[in-house]
Amino acid sequence: MNDERYLTFALGKGRLANKTLELFEQIGITCEEMKDKHSRKLIFVNEELKLKFFLAKGPDVPTYVEYGAADMGVVGRDTVLEENRNVYEVLDLGFGQCRMCVCGPSAARELLLHHERIRVASKYPNIAREYFYNKKHQTVDIIKLNGSVELGPLVGLSEVIVDIVETGSTLRENGLEVLEEVCRLSARMIVNPVSMQMERDRIQKLVRRIRAFKL
Repeated sequence: MNDERYLTFALGKGRLANKTLELFEQIGITCEEMKDKHSRKLIFVNEELKLKFFLAKGPDVPTYVEYGAADMGVVGRDTVLEENRNVYEVLDLGFGQCRMCVCGPSAARELLLHHERIRVASKYPNIAREYFYNKKHQTVDIIKLNGSVELGPLVGLSEVIVDIVETGSTLRENGLEVLEEVCRLSARMIVNPVSMQMERDRIQKLVRRIRAFKL
């Protein structure tokens, strides 16, 4: 009888979860229960490999991992940086690539260049604060928004925004552009610090398998 405890994964809902499960299948880790689109289950189990999976909203994934409700998680680096939880970032999975950028009308470039005190709208106030205060040493007023941050400069709420940029088409359609790059983003695998101590061999073996497959 296998007395190994389950390793539990929290996966950010949507594209990241789908890409993660595709990757797991390619290295021989499957969870048939998760393929049932009509299932109302919240936790999915692979009994043979002693793995459990559950889906969560992206910003909640680091919380589940920090508090040990999940041993490991997969979420975008933007969420890892914004939530700033006590977790280990162990692997860049390489998919979900995009950029966190300062964006606005071209006229705002001078305000950034001369370190003017400006208003910055963002869904990511912690990332914005870290960038402006600790990297640029520029004092700004940060306004937290939850919806379409592109509206900020258009209606006079802010001079610029800090947001994720993939193709930049939404910016261009609204007369905005990328002014500065904050950081590169992609999907990351994170681990609970206690789990890393207690299950180091299993976790490292899994990380090595994924890394070897992606090379």
